[in-house]
Amino acid sequence: MKLRTTYILALGLITIGMTACKKDFLQRDPQTEITEGSFFQSPADLETYSNGFYKYLSPSYSDISSDNIANYNADGEVDLLVRGGLSSANVGGWGKKDWEALRTINFMLDHIPQVKGDPALIKHFVGIARFYRANFYFEKIKKYHNVPWFNKTLTADDPALMKTQDPRALVADSVLSDLNYAAENIKPDGTNTRVTKWAALALLSRFALHEGTFRKYHDEIQLTGDYQRFLDAAIAASAKIMKDGGFSITNTGKGGLDYRDLFSSANLSANKEVIMLADYSKELGLGNNSHTVLDYTWSLSRNLADTYLKTDGTPFTSSPGYDTKVYTEVFADRDPRMMETIINPAFRGASTIDEPYRIKPTLGGYNQIKFYPRSADLRQGWELNYTDLPIFRYAEVLLINAEAKAESGTISQADLDQTVNVLRARVKMPFLNVGVGLDPVLSAAYPNANAANRALLLEIRRERRVELACEGRRFDDLMRWKSGKLFQDSQQGMYVPALGAMDVTGDGQPDIAILPSPNDESAIAGLPVAVREKLSKYYLKDKDGKDQNFYLSKGTSGFIAFTRDRDQPRIFIEPKYYYRPIPISETVVNPQLKQVFGW
Repeated sequence: MKLRTTYILALGLITIGMTACKKDFLQRDPQTEITEGSFFQSPADLETYSNGFYKYLSPSYSDISSDNIANYNADGEVDLLVRGGLSSANVGGWGKKDWEALRTINFMLDHIPQVKGDPALIKHFVGIARFYRANFYFEKIKKYHNVPWFNKTLTADDPALMKTQDPRALVADSVLSDLNYAAENIKPDGTNTRVTKWAALALLSRFALHEGTFRKYHDEIQLTGDYQRFLDAAIAASAKIMKDGGFSITNTGKGGLDYRDLFSSANLSANKEVIMLADYSKELGLGNNSHTVLDYTWSLSRNLADTYLKTDGTPFTSSPGYDTKVYTEVFADRDPRMMETIINPAFRGASTIDEPYRIKPTLGGYNQIKFYPRSADLRQGWELNYTDLPIFRYAEVLLINAEAKAESGTISQADLDQTVNVLRARVKMPFLNVGVGLDPVLSAAYPNANAANRALLLEIRRERRVELACEGRRFDDLMRWKSGKLFQDSQQGMYVPALGAMDVTGDGQPDIAILPSPNDESAIAGLPVAVREKLSKYYLKDKDGKDQNFYLSKGTSGFIAFTRDRDQPRIFIEPKYYYRPIPISETVVNPQLKQVFGW
């Protein structure tokens, strides 16, 4: 045991990957206290080594960089991109740390021939390695389109170090091959903190849907004639989980609370919906930062809020006056998942005192509460939150099955009843029918959506958006659907009918005030002094007349909008912005690397 521990600790000190020196790229052997020949001897060694792979797949609890976000008070690559500031001169993403995981995975696979033991167990751990290699390349394909495929560790003089990218078609087929092997050979049993057969099938489903729809809608990559087999793979993999995995949607009759519990519970190990999770606990000394979803640097968008249906199953956007409803009105008679995702007047639990929470219009007002630990003992500070976080959950599998069949033109009412309608049943929403009418708002948002039943496909996209909100899937969805133009939209927050005081806790008493400036509080002058003193005040301009970070779309009323979007409008250049450039420094080192689509 001591020997293995030493080996793992030594691995943490390895410098791996690509640098400006050609001979460093993916070729250095680990410098450890033991030789590789003496380590890779048994399945137990493979298990010890592969435990280090688990850090390569993390849960997500935000949709930053997508249209689900109204305001994000930080810079990021996507924000730089849509404001025209990203180039090969300032982009990152191709350095040694970006290839480290691949080198570590291939290093184990190279040593499989020397391992002795149960062949099925050896294949199990090979499957885990190929699972993680597939996920590594899945991320690379999404970002760069064509990338060099390496299935072994390289020596210093290997010509492959200086090769150009391999075609997307080759890399995607290699990813599919890795995932098929993983799904066939990884054992089905085990805890949901480990990679199982079902996690492999879930990743296979996710990848195949992404690649199939990307090829269908992105004619610039010239693969539109070869998308159906990926959709078929997504259908087959998701159907296998549905038939044999033993998973089910949590539905104890609590409606929205069953949904909430998936994202704010201390222990999800027994939850039959969670295929794989990240385990956090005080006892293990492992915490997360999920408390930052509320009022930290981002808020959710009006666009997302408007997407949730009414409880009668009709679109909120079809209601007369929907766009002038104030904060205390928009949550009435809506899909319960909205109340569990976006902060609402009924929200409690941000402090140890059971008191109403006052929203902050500087972020837009629609702050995120999905993933927020409701219990104070699970929320103890930076990296000290102790809620389990899902990595793969059964709901996504059901949505993949429905979408892939809708894109293929084969979906039936029975399919809907086994997928989307299971999710709607949990929150007591009306079932979706194949004869659903076309929502003009969705139709305008996705003008290129193309299926035999287009109206139904759009409703499945709606369902995916609201069910998986804030789980990190929205950005990829817009990219694969070729809906990048939606990134140009300046997202907004809640509606404000007039400057002055507002009730945001639903008790009929004003809680906050939006005012022109500290020099002009005339809009609240008529309120009693005691009321004015309790208000949280926010100003459109500071005392010197300088704009603050937000304004109202109609001047003294309207939706909360953001000065950065006004002053630095977003753009999205197609097809260029569906991909990222390779840093120019890397193309100097290896001139065989080629930029794509205008970069």
